[in-house]
Amino acid sequence: MTASFQAEWPIPVSVAPDKLAEIQAEFSRDWSGVLEQAQRGSLAPPADRRFKAPGWATSSNYLLNAHAYVLSARAMQQMVEAAQLSEPLRDRLRFSVMQWIEAVSPSNFLATNPEAQRLMLETNGQSLKLGVQNLLADLEKGHISQTDESGFELGGNVGISSGQVVFENRLMQVIQYAPLTTQVYKRPLLIVPPCINKFYVLDLQPENSFVRHAVEQGFSVFLVSWRNPLASDTDGIDTATWEDYLQEGVLAAMQVVQDISRHERINALGFCVGGTLLASALALAHARGDHPVESLTLLTTLLDFEETGVLDVFVDETHAQARERQLGHGGLMSGRELATTFSFLRPSELVWNYVVGNYLQGQSPPAFDLLFWNSDGTNLPGPFFTWYFRNTYLENNLKVPGRIKVDGHALDLTALTMPTYLYGSREDHIVPWHAAYASTEILRGPTRFVLGASGHIAGVINPPSKGRRHYWAGQGTSRPGKLPGDPEAWLESATQHAGSWWPDWAEWLATHSGERRRAVAKLGNARHTPIEPAPGRYVKVRAV
Repeated sequence: MTASFQAEWPIPVSVAPDKLAEIQAEFSRDWSGVLEQAQRGSLAPPADRRFKAPGWATSSNYLLNAHAYVLSARAMQQMVEAAQLSEPLRDRLRFSVMQWIEAVSPSNFLATNPEAQRLMLETNGQSLKLGVQNLLADLEKGHISQTDESGFELGGNVGISSGQVVFENRLMQVIQYAPLTTQVYKRPLLIVPPCINKFYVLDLQPENSFVRHAVEQGFSVFLVSWRNPLASDTDGIDTATWEDYLQEGVLAAMQVVQDISRHERINALGFCVGGTLLASALALAHARGDHPVESLTLLTTLLDFEETGVLDVFVDETHAQARERQLGHGGLMSGRELATTFSFLRPSELVWNYVVGNYLQGQSPPAFDLLFWNSDGTNLPGPFFTWYFRNTYLENNLKVPGRIKVDGHALDLTALTMPTYLYGSREDHIVPWHAAYASTEILRGPTRFVLGASGHIAGVINPPSKGRRHYWAGQGTSRPGKLPGDPEAWLESATQHAGSWWPDWAEWLATHSGERRRAVAKLGNARHTPIEPAPGRYVKVRAV
């Protein structure tokens, strides 16, 4: 996905002479200070986690190299900020320079990493041998190993909540989860996860499963498991469109839940792209005169794509047209390419950290369920991807009433007036929390906005049992138009609470779920009989 901004370089970039002289003078002054400390023998490693290991302090050459890198990186970043560019071009330059800075760190190379050299000598070369073996294994897999993938089995020790697949079509399966309480709320909950990733991020292991937590609270939970299309598929899934995902995906799943539960109005939750799909499907239903949802929950979801953070560097007309020529009429957007793109949004943590550990030091990363899920990507049908890219990230059409038509019906997200729970993560680099908050200006129902600590995934997957992090929330639910237009003004007036936001959401959802009744022992019904146990076979298909 990097082709769009690379194709536009080189772009003439100028920095005002006086500002450039100031940056150069600061670099020279600080470098002179580094040299003086080195001569006195008092030079300490830079305040950078990559240079904290004892080996960096064993030689002035290593220390000087590390300091030269840090000072050079700072000077380059200063020149980017001083460059006479438009902000969109500056963002792209920031991103490009950041990639270069992260790539050339002396910690990334055996010749300039004293810790890797020390390990090589202490192990008589075994660390280097293991590193080469790790590299060859990753080349065969097609991605950098971020965790010990052998430690997990989907359906074995992750994605193990008890349930049955009760429906399937060419795009998705619907899973109904078995109750864990003797009584359950009458109104069921349908969860729509993103199709760009697999659903089991919401059902990792019992102690951090959002699905299990919801079931334990007495909710009747159904979930969409999206199919992972492969190039070898011959049923035309590679031509599936955004409209297909709304009609054959979200709305079809709703009909299954309505039929099994015998409730015309259900509760629905969408996560990330799943939330965008869910809101769009509800707008389509409303345009047809249907109102299938009693309450709506959107987790880290974009409806207004005005502010998309670092992802904006990939978005322009040239890129959109190139993808449309490549995939607009069929084919697959590779899950491997998508995963690589998202990893390089945070290259220090998700790329070079593992290059050093896996290859230079010959270490095997520990088993971590969240990173196992992260390595299990999905492909996307080309027409779906190209429509989504143009109409959301490029043109921001979804938020404009009537601009998008599906099956002859104009979509209007402002027609959604059901009670809504909106969640954003404060350090989210995929859905900046200001952008998640912008949905309060679009949706017209009573709204509760909650802001969690941490990032896009870690903020969402924060079980109460861990007692970690915190969240911010206002008092109760706000009537339409009563939340501040400025998200920072909302945050200033919000109250910080310790721990997970999950209990807050469960308490809110309970008020829209009706009274409790005896839990059913048998899943599905006469029309939708169980097909196979959860997590189902769709989610087990690996992208290749």
